[in-house]
Amino acid sequence: MEQTEDIRHTTGMRELYDKRKETIERCFADAKEKHGMRYTLVRGLSQVRKWVRLKFAAMNIKKFALHVA
Repeated sequence: MEQTEDIRHTTGMRELYDKRKETIERCFADAKEKHGMRYTLVRGLSQVRKWVRLKFAAMNIKKFALHVA
């Protein structure tokens, strides 16, 4: 854990880590807010895995369509 903190605070990685909140964290926040991923209605690990993959596939298709347009 300590090694990860050291890397994160180096000069080159600091800017990269600051962008994380705009990219990766934003993706998960959108999934929770806009795509109903706070809770699941299905049971079982395999069913949840399929459900999550479908949701993220839909998000990627939506992102691609907006990028192309």
